[in-house]
This record gives sequence, structure tokens and C-alpha cells, in this order.
Amino acid sequence: MTRTDDDVALDAALDPLVIALDIGSTATRGGVHDASGRRVHGLQHKVEHAFTVAPDGTSIIDPDQVTAEVEQVLDAVTGDPRLGTRIAGVAMDTFAASLIAVDARGRALTPCLTYADSRSAGEVTAMRQELDEYEVQQRTGTRLHTSYHAPRLRWLAATQPQVVAAAAHWWSLGEYIFARLIGLPLAGTSTVAWTGLLDRRTGILDAGLLAAAGLDPGRLSPPRDTAQPAPAAAPARRPALARAVWFPAITDGYASNIGAGALDATVLTAATATSGALRVLLDGPADPLPFGLWNYRVESRRTLLGGAINDVGRAVSWAQNTLRLSPDAATTLGAPPSDATPLVLPYLTGERAPGWAGQARAALTGVSAATDPDTLFRGIIEGVAMTYARVADDLHPAAPGIVEVAASGRVSNDQPSWLQILADVLGRPVTHVTRRRATQRGTALLALDVLAPGIPRAPRATGKTYEPRKAHVDHYAGRRARFADLYTTLVADLINRS
Repeated sequence: MTRTDDDVALDAALDPLVIALDIGSTATRGGVHDASGRRVHGLQHKVEHAFTVAPDGTSIIDPDQVTAEVEQVLDAVTGDPRLGTRIAGVAMDTFAASLIAVDARGRALTPCLTYADSRSAGEVTAMRQELDEYEVQQRTGTRLHTSYHAPRLRWLAATQPQVVAAAAHWWSLGEYIFARLIGLPLAGTSTVAWTGLLDRRTGILDAGLLAAAGLDPGRLSPPRDTAQPAPAAAPARRPALARAVWFPAITDGYASNIGAGALDATVLTAATATSGALRVLLDGPADPLPFGLWNYRVESRRTLLGGAINDVGRAVSWAQNTLRLSPDAATTLGAPPSDATPLVLPYLTGERAPGWAGQARAALTGVSAATDPDTLFRGIIEGVAMTYARVADDLHPAAPGIVEVAASGRVSNDQPSWLQILADVLGRPVTHVTRRRATQRGTALLALDVLAPGIPRAPRATGKTYEPRKAHVDHYAGRRARFADLYTTLVADLINRS
């Protein structure tokens, strides 16, 4: 592994040490961090994976496969005998809004349904006719959508009734992994909130949605704040974990904000991984909550306000894998904007915020015989930026104190020139948070807030701040208007029909 500025040698690491596990859309990662939040050099490991997808909206992954990946990571990062018993805690984040049916013996009855699985779109349509979606959202902080438990459980009841009858528990991926590792399905408050069933004010499961889903609340794990880790329960083959406590599994969105340094309502985080989001951390719930956004309860006194975007890195990867891009395609992103660039709705796996049209799909317009692959790539990137801007428009009234946009994640690190486009589309400065694995770092920092509250943390690593350019801001204002018209024509009708 190449040494980076974020690394510290084990001999120089500050105690206590923690292991942070990060289960994302493309890989399971993990590593040892010291009390300042720095990664310990050589004690990091990654196992790649991919979702299984299909045209009908399927997006799944094998939970036992991911559990085995976590085991590999733990074996790799705890094998150094010099660790002794310095590791004081194990913390984990996962991609949010996952669902697994589990029998009474803790065995998976279904694959893990990921946030992108949209097969319950019909149930979303039915529930929007039965329930007042605005009232649901004001209580739970979430809209009715294919990412959440209630429509998914109704879809499973209709399509796999034998599975529903046999299910003793409904767990997230993180809960399932912890149950396999230590016998406890530890669910962080944020993990339960991302089911779409948790009241954002009270922290109690919403009775109306439970009834609509036909769900016994006893089949869900109770939410636990980060300050409520479980006692040490180390498998015998990992003596390095003999005294480590285990923190409840949290969502990657919450961890990403912390890792990017967005600790309060002044910093808006633009997460740019396989999926993306704009998020801001608040003290308490957002009132009133804009209809296009979500507001998750992440701890007893904190909520996360924002909107998620399914296809960010996924849109980039699709372009790289599908188009015959030139070796210099990235330089296209640094060129001045042009009306000849195709206008793209980048909804490969459906839209979440702000329109919540799970059945939406990508659309390309303005493509001519003169459009080359690099120009189409530019159009896709602009479409992603304009999707962020739609979320930002909804977010501003509820969080007017934002003074900084901090962008982190794989897309920003791999394609930093896209951040200039984002700044021009948003019309405000964007700072590049260059620290890789910001989500994993955030998971470590939340554990360290409990285990080492008095030790100063290493500062976040930042790169260039991209200032919006007035001529480009004006250009994109016109593009955004045309984007809105195209959205109304192709996507809004789907929402109205639902």
C-alpha cells in the first residue's frame, strides 16, 4: 500500500485505536485508525464487489458474501502481532436503505435488497393513493419510495408470501453482519431511520406505516445511538479485538458528513460516490420539512437534512464502460460550456430527491451526428450537477446558514474538474475534500467521540476551492430551465400517474 499524508505508522499511532468498516456499493473496506482519526499504515484492506442488477429494477447483493468480505478485512487488519489489545472499538457503516428477511435462526431468506432496488414501484403508487404522503414525510422525514421498507414489504408479501411468513426479523445489511459476527444485530439510529419507518422527532417507529406495511414492530431491531456500543465479544481467532466494544451499524450518509468535516449547519456536503447526496447536519428536526427532501434522525439530538441521488459515480462508470471515450475525455470537463452539449436526465436507476420518481430512467436529448462520446460524457456530468442543484434549491430555505459546500468521494477525487461545473451550476464555491475514504474516517471519528473525546483530531485534507464563474453561472441558469422543462415532460408525468 502506498503511504499517504493521512497515514501514521503503528508505532506512532495514538491510543485508543479503532477499526472502521465501510460497506459501499462497490467494495467492503476497513482499517485501523488512531485516536486522532488517522489511518494506520499497512492496516487497511479492501474487497471489491458489485450489485446484481436487472432491467426489472432488481438491485441486490448476497449478505453472506459481504459478511465473508468483512471477515477478510478483519483478518487482514488485525493480524499484526504488534497490535496487542490496543484496538478499543469496531465501528461500521453501510450503504443505506438495505433490507434482508431473516429466519428465527438468523439465516437470510432473501438477498439484500439495496437502496437502488425499485421493484416495489407499484406498491409506492398504491400507498400514495391510500396515505397522505405529506403527513408521512413530516412524521418520518421520508417520502414513500422504493428505497424504503413499507412498499418493499408489501411487494414481498405479494410476490414472495412464503418468505414473509417465514421471516422472524427484517434486518439491514449491517445488522445481519453483526449478528453473524457477534450474535447481536446492532442497529444505529440512522440505520433504523433509513427504513423510512422512524419518527424523526420521537425516535419511535411510526404506527401508521407499520400498519400499512403489515409489519410487527418486534421484527425490527431497536435503534441505538452511537454512544451505546455493545461490550467486547471478540471471536477467538482475533485476539486483537479482545477488549474492543462494538458500535451499532450506521449509514454511510451520516458517516460521510462527519468524515468530510461537515459537523454543523454551516457546511453542506456534496457526497460523490457511486450514489450521491447533498446533506447538512442539524440540531433537531427541520421544521417545516421541504417535500422534496428527507430528514433522518441520526442520533437522539441530531438529524440529517438533504436529498439523495442514485446515479453519480454509477453514471460516470456507465459512460466510461459504454461510450468510446478518448484518453483525454476528462479534459472535456474543463472546457467552457456549450449549447451543443447534449442535455441529459441521468436517472439510470430511478430518481430519489427531489422528485422521488423511482421508475424514472435516463434520457438524452440534443444528440446529433456531430456529438462525439466525449461531448456526451460532458452532458452526463452536467446532468448530474443539475440534479444536485435541484436538491440544493429545495434545501436552502430549511438551512439558510450554509457558508461552505464541501465535496468528497470517488467522483470528486477521480474527476476533480467536474467540481468547477458543480460550482458553476450551483452558483457558489465548492471546496474539494481530498481525503480519500472520508466515509470510513467519519465512522472512525464517531466511535472516537465515545472512546477518546479529549484527543484532538487530525484536520481534514482539502484541495482547491472552485469559485463560480459568472458567465458560466448565467449559461447554466438557461440550461437548468431547459432541464426543468425536460423533466416536466418526461418524469413529472410518471409522478402524477403514481
